[in-house]
Amino acid sequence: MKRSTLFQALAATAFSALLICPALAHQGTKMAPDAKTMTIEGAVRDLACPIQNPAGTATSFSLQCTLDCVKHGSPIIILTKAGEIYFPISGDMPDSSQREKMMPFVGKYVQASGPVFTRNGTHAIAITQIKELTSVHVDTDAR
Repeated sequence: MKRSTLFQALAATAFSALLICPALAHQGTKMAPDAKTMTIEGAVRDLACPIQNPAGTATSFSLQCTLDCVKHGSPIIILTKAGEIYFPISGDMPDSSQREKMMPFVGKYVQASGPVFTRNGTHAIAITQIKELTSVHVDTDAR
């Protein structure tokens, strides 16, 4: 292939990429239009403890175990009084970690609002507002 033909082919490929990439970048960046906004209440804790120890609930659990598990990387979830588990997600795609935003609430009982998604029994919430509910008694000395 001649040098000028190769250069033209590379230039055409680069130009095509410039046109296509922005269009591809916007795919999947919007939340489902039918996402329902809800308010949930529950304990912000690690995933492992309530899965492996069903005696732990949203209002009775070992705070030390929760903190240790979160410190070692266990996913942070919200466990409701009904036993439902909600994973905090961002409202954007690609998703971004919510760990830093959730850390101040670990071990606390909260009220969280935002679009909620359910798929095959798994729940997620894109939290737009969260606050601690100090009026709810939580026993964090349970085992």
